[in-house]
Amino acid sequence: MPDEAEVLGLLALMLLTESRRSARTSPDGSLVRLADQDRTRWDRGLIAEGQGLVRRCLRRGQPGPYQIQAAISAVHSDTAHRDPPRGDTAETDWGQILQLYDQLLAVTPSPVVALNRAVAVAEVEGPATALAVVDELGAAASRGAGPGLTGYHVFHAIRADLLRRLGRDVEAATAYDAALARTDNAAEQDFLRHQRDELMIY
Repeated sequence: MPDEAEVLGLLALMLLTESRRSARTSPDGSLVRLADQDRTRWDRGLIAEGQGLVRRCLRRGQPGPYQIQAAISAVHSDTAHRDPPRGDTAETDWGQILQLYDQLLAVTPSPVVALNRAVAVAEVEGPATALAVVDELGAAASRGAGPGLTGYHVFHAIRADLLRRLGRDVEAATAYDAALARTDNAAEQDFLRHQRDELMIY
């Protein structure tokens, strides 16, 4: 389906996601956050191919969810595609990423997209503003039927990280515990436990 922009967008997203695979875990299998990954280990060939597809999509002017997600991933990948590659997350254009999340939220309004957008808000407007966004999402979820977003471990993990950045360590530890209780993935549990234990409040 070479003429379908969303198919190109999905392919670009897959390529850009795959480009980070070798840096996503440490030698012992532990998870490595995007902010902590060695971007010099990202596959620059896959990044170039994925970014080229994103540019083709943008020229068509028919943005869809996969294309916008691919564009977000392309911005993240931009620092690794420079010569020499950059490993500093401060080089990431978070303002552009936030604008893309605004567009994605308009195209695909969902609590998960809004939660992911809050991560970009934290980088652009600070963790306090982002925490207010996350807490409002949690409050909205609690007013609905069923656990919704608050049953999603990533919600609690993001909230924990924001609380940690604000120096609210006791609340952060509680949020990490909530995230731990909502995932059965051993690698995720180890990562969350390590983040909680680094708070050194126990």
